[in-house]
Amino acid sequence: MADITLTPRAAKRINEIMGTEPPGSSLRISVNGGGCSGFSYAFDVAQGREADDIVIERDGATVLVDAVSLEYMAGSTIDFVNDLIGQSFKIENPQATASCGCGTSFSL
Repeated sequence: MADITLTPRAAKRINEIMGTEPPGSSLRISVNGGGCSGFSYAFDVAQGREADDIVIERDGATVLVDAVSLEYMAGSTIDFVNDLIGQSFKIENPQATASCGCGTSFSL
């Protein structure tokens, strides 16, 4: 299964966010059913790891992805963008056949 890549910009922003959270916190990204294109990404702060979590690390930042979500995210790149419509994490998913304008919803 293809790895998930975390860009330097995303790692920097995750470190900034986790700096305000309790020690040992990580960013959890999961895929949920629903959203305007069929699936949606969820971003949460996790206080611990589950047994089936995949751990992605870069420059001190840690992202957790559960095994089921990994199937939908394999090969993805997680980036952080700051553009005219605001700041957000952006996931470039090679498996997605369509996505909506919000960037958090996709279909396979």
